Amino acid sequence: MGNKERKSKRKVFRLWFSKRRSRADASHLSEISDDDGQDDECMNGLSVRSLDRGPCILNNELRIFVGTWNVAGRSPVGSLAVDLDEWLNLKEAADIYVLGFQEIVPLKPKTVIGAEDPTEATNWNVLIGKTLNSKYGGACLTPMVNPITNDDYRYYQATESDTRLRSDYEIVSARGQSRTDYKISDCVGSYKLMASKKMVGVFISVWMRRTLLKKYCVSEVKVSSVACGIMGYLGNKGSVSVSMSIGGTSFCFVAAHLASGEKKGDEGKRNRQVTEIFRRTTFPRPSEDCHKNHPLSILGHDQIFWFGDLNYRLYLEDNLARELIKKKNWSALQEFDQLGKELEDGGVFQGWQEGDIEFAPTYKYSSSNCNRYSGGLPSRAGEKQRTPAWCDRILWHGKGVKQLSYFRSESKFSDHRPVSALFSVLVEDQKCAHSSLVPFPPFSPLHNS
Repeated sequence: MGNKERKSKRKVFRLWFSKRRSRADASHLSEISDDDGQDDECMNGLSVRSLDRGPCILNNELRIFVGTWNVAGRSPVGSLAVDLDEWLNLKEAADIYVLGFQEIVPLKPKTVIGAEDPTEATNWNVLIGKTLNSKYGGACLTPMVNPITNDDYRYYQATESDTRLRSDYEIVSARGQSRTDYKISDCVGSYKLMASKKMVGVFISVWMRRTLLKKYCVSEVKVSSVACGIMGYLGNKGSVSVSMSIGGTSFCFVAAHLASGEKKGDEGKRNRQVTEIFRRTTFPRPSEDCHKNHPLSILGHDQIFWFGDLNYRLYLEDNLARELIKKKNWSALQEFDQLGKELEDGGVFQGWQEGDIEFAPTYKYSSSNCNRYSGGLPSRAGEKQRTPAWCDRILWHGKGVKQLSYFRSESKFSDHRPVSALFSVLVEDQKCAHSSLVPFPPFSPLHNS
């Protein structure tokens, strides 16, 4: 070490001691971390941390896009990419995309009772990957070289000791039945598929910017499904959920399809299904992870998003509802909204929030490629009479969540219009608390050597 460097170090430590003399003893100077503290300017980019200081926790902002769409049993087609682009609001790119679908397959006895077929889930994931990554990811036009062929996958982060893996990350079957490696070099897209789960027609797909995987510890990615349809246990209705931790914040995303019907008392069926989903959704820890504090239930998470075709209707006669829709009097129409009443009365969604609805009801449209609601007068042969309603909704629960927008898209692909919301969320970045500390030998600023 040259004389100039020694003098510089002595000067730095004298400055540091003069600021810290009243707060810390010089004997605490034994570690250096990468904290971004108030005194960094005098440490030339390094911050000396005393052993008596607590862990460094910073709150960083992320943007999460949450979307829901009942696609009425239709398979995705290439021309749908334009509709998907509008729905995903790609002009304002988010850090995380959480997409929930309902009826990705027709709800017929064969699909409800038979074995799960991953084909449609695969097709939707491929189209989502193309849409996200062709816009922001350059060369990668599909989510992966070999598309997912199971219905149930989650993100897995490899460790140095896991010599079985050839890549940094892999997609893993949540049932543990198979593993498929995907090297990062296989796909240079900006967004990575983090979790994908299908139960009959209910489907969830979660994507995250690859840069976040370097910035945060993303862990404990788990999936869960609850079937509560026919007889209370078939999958024509129910939920699929994803649990994950980003830094020091736990997230839960619940995509649901609840009981239909606009007769008096049908809202009670929906409420009971919500209760069942809360009760039966679990994210069990492996025995080797029993010491970890990851949430086991939906409400154990820091930030929760519940979305889907929740099927809540209006306590209002059809002709009166249509009259208010013509006038675009959304506030008056919301006075008769079943879900709004649940939220206001503290029912099954006690403590949950929803943004202001400033768009037309999303269900039920007459047919594909049509902007007219089904039913009404004059009646049309073979057309179902349904009072328009906001069936497709997005709710949230927890601290550090701020909704930035809430809107519907105008795709005519199905009898529902897709709905989406953009959120700003705060994430605890505990990276500095867990980063390796570089030992620094005890140093006296008065020592001349």
